[in-house]
Amino acid sequence: MTLRTPPSPPTASPAAPPPTFRSSAVARMAGMPVSTLRIWEQRYQAVAPTTAATGHRQYSADDVERVVLLRQLTGHGHAIGTLAALSAEQLRELSRAHLAARPDAQARTTALRIVVVGRAMGRRLERSAALGRWSVAPVLVAVFDSLAEATQSIAGQNSPPVDLLVWQAPGLQAGAWPGLQAAQAAWRARHVAVAYRFAGATARDALMNAGASVVHEPADDAALVAWLSSLAPLAAGEDHQQPPERRPPGANPWSLAAPDAGAGPAPTRRFDDAALTEFAGLSSGLACECPSHVAELLMQIASFERYSAGCASRSPADAELHAYLHRVAGSARILFEAALERVATAEGLALP
Repeated sequence: MTLRTPPSPPTASPAAPPPTFRSSAVARMAGMPVSTLRIWEQRYQAVAPTTAATGHRQYSADDVERVVLLRQLTGHGHAIGTLAALSAEQLRELSRAHLAARPDAQARTTALRIVVVGRAMGRRLERSAALGRWSVAPVLVAVFDSLAEATQSIAGQNSPPVDLLVWQAPGLQAGAWPGLQAAQAAWRARHVAVAYRFAGATARDALMNAGASVVHEPADDAALVAWLSSLAPLAAGEDHQQPPERRPPGANPWSLAAPDAGAGPAPTRRFDDAALTEFAGLSSGLACECPSHVAELLMQIASFERYSAGCASRSPADAELHAYLHRVAGSARILFEAALERVATAEGLALP
């Protein structure tokens, strides 16, 4: 008689390992630069990923949730040094408290549909939406480099009317209204808003008298969102007068005497506004805000450099003064570009 060996019981398939994510993927999901994520790990030990044999950091799903919560809470003003020691549940509870504290009276049930002229402004609105600064995030219908490009786009002909046309004007000159009005007509925008960095009183008053909402561009994202949210009644067609911009009596941000500058033209810009806007958002969760402030100052100086180059001159002496201001602004820009490089190196941030 032949004895048969009973078959072996089936071997259970090994469980699939939980998914992991690399630094670049985690940074994209959290809406932040990889360089900031690494600073959070190395300086604050805010998250502790494992390291693969290849040397790449590997983040678990719990790590990703923690990073996203940290990113949201630093956007609300909390310091990363304080948040780093909190547990995941403590972070969740703090996030829920922020959601519950939002005033219902300010909430909108529908999103503003916005056309933006100015790439840097488009980046700022995307960043503010990612950080949850809007009660209802706006819909960016289109973003353009110039009013002429917005006017010539055929997309506006096939699109329903938009609520706002927002123009980021680095230097606002007299006679800007026809171009702005043409872009408004092309997109059938219910209201137009202008955020400028430098402007003469004549140019500013002309736009305000034409019905545009005009302000000096807010440096803080929360202030920018508050301003645009306040325009919702105008975008909805309600009768509401936008109060004129007010400055403290005697305020003059350019009252300091500047040193003389060489007569030669300054080199071209190393960093454009879009790259500087992205860089300015890197340090929002860090203890030191100098990288952000230097980037914002650099955008201001570059805007004034362009503005002074196009100023109207009433006499040879007037032209000489504007040429001088243009040279001084170019010299200051070069110094601040070098300062940006130095502060970025000191903070371990990637240059734009």
